Amino acid sequence: MFNSNHEQELNKRRTFAIISHPDAGKTTITEKMLLFGKVIRFSGTIKGRGNGKYAKSDWMNIEKERGISVTTSVMQFRYKNILMNLLDTPGHQDFSEDTYRILTAVDCCLVVIDAAKGIEERTKKLIDVTRIHKTPIITFINKLDRDSREPMEIIDEIEKELQLDCIPVTWPISCGKNFKGVYDIHDKVIYLYKNKLFKKKFVILNRLSDSSLDEHINIDLSINFQKELELIINVYPEFNKEKFLKGIITPVFFGSALGNFGIDHLLNSLIKWAPPPLHRQSNKRKVSPREEKFTGFIFKIQANMDLKHRDRIAFMRIVSGQYTKGMKLKHIRIKKNITVSDAFTFLAGDRISIKKAYPGDVIGLHNHGTIRIGDTFTEGEEIKFIGIPSFAPEIFRLIHLKNPLKQKQLKKGLIQLSEEGTVQVFRPIVNNNLILGAIGVLQFDVVIERLRIEYNIDAIYKKVNIILARWIRSENHRSINNFKNNYSAYLAYDSSNYLIYLAPSVANLNIVMTQNSDIFFDTIREQ
Repeated sequence: MFNSNHEQELNKRRTFAIISHPDAGKTTITEKMLLFGKVIRFSGTIKGRGNGKYAKSDWMNIEKERGISVTTSVMQFRYKNILMNLLDTPGHQDFSEDTYRILTAVDCCLVVIDAAKGIEERTKKLIDVTRIHKTPIITFINKLDRDSREPMEIIDEIEKELQLDCIPVTWPISCGKNFKGVYDIHDKVIYLYKNKLFKKKFVILNRLSDSSLDEHINIDLSINFQKELELIINVYPEFNKEKFLKGIITPVFFGSALGNFGIDHLLNSLIKWAPPPLHRQSNKRKVSPREEKFTGFIFKIQANMDLKHRDRIAFMRIVSGQYTKGMKLKHIRIKKNITVSDAFTFLAGDRISIKKAYPGDVIGLHNHGTIRIGDTFTEGEEIKFIGIPSFAPEIFRLIHLKNPLKQKQLKKGLIQLSEEGTVQVFRPIVNNNLILGAIGVLQFDVVIERLRIEYNIDAIYKKVNIILARWIRSENHRSINNFKNNYSAYLAYDSSNYLIYLAPSVANLNIVMTQNSDIFFDTIREQ
């Protein structure tokens, strides 16, 4: 176990992800948090630099051009002397696999819900993933100053659709054009929302009976609000931190990210309630953040963050011990010791060199092709952190070069992009084709665009007769060899050289599975 200084460093850290359906306001919330952390002066601009027209967390060219988040951004900033490690995940469902892996690296999640749309399918799937890890969830119902559904209706929907007990911490004073602010049930304070000449601010009233409340809220709104509030206080129990940490309940906040209203409530709740760095499960034991020896795992790889140097960055979540510049670590999978002479933290596309880092921190390592998602690094102990998945893709395309002479560059580019985990590359046994597999069609567009911008390769993709993919394994070596001989036309290797069956139809897969009962056909592969 470590000393009191290490304990202080742990208590000063919060590592969390922001997840939501597209357009719920996730990236706006990220920016406002950076404003509160005094990292940026204005939305879309880094402190001390010129104005930008895109979100700071959306740093890739395609994100700036299309106005969408297609990769996870990692940002570290301080708020009230707490070091926040924030992971802003892709909102688009086509990039859900990246988000699923991100959730293995955080200790808490902030779920953003659009007040007009309520629970959407993407949100339900993400919550299911957090359930696997029993991740604590804080809920923010956004865009209260626009046309929205009744807050009570949204709360009921969260409880019904997500099977999650809600504990309102703030409660809105009306909504839409009549939105006047929120009442903090926990602290018994009213925060009033002002919208004048697009300048938004809040004032504090210390009690509901404050006579100055009449200056801000008309009588009808006040009466309705009082009735709602009385019902809420009587129906919902008080917030219970233990149940929150077990993922049983979620504290609910209301506000407007665009109006910068309610964001500080979220940050304060993360400080008060979100856990400091937690233990992680390895294949042999649980690893505590208080242990002296360093351990960490790779949950994301990003190619070409710096286009000038064509670099690849491996994102590591530190689990235990302390990183110090120049330390030696063992790369467990390849059984080699490396000296980490240069690690850094992030502000989206920008990086800052560091000399020290602690559990909960996300640090970047230079990757020269040897590091993969799921790799474990230690100071010598032979363990591997588990629970980092790779999912069988659902859509497939054959990639075709406009200039056949660039086949070698194409293969190199695709391997590097596939290391990031958002698209998978398969090499059929029987030919030299390159087949891409993904969760959503937009991923193929991103690959084609990134090949053009980052590798100077013009390529197109075509439909291919593949419907399903399953990884193949068996405890019997002879069975695998026979299977390869009998079904070579349907088999390929992935970028990690695992064998995968590419089925042209559901019927084909069912027949093959029935005829080969000693072969396992997996939809998820442990990284």
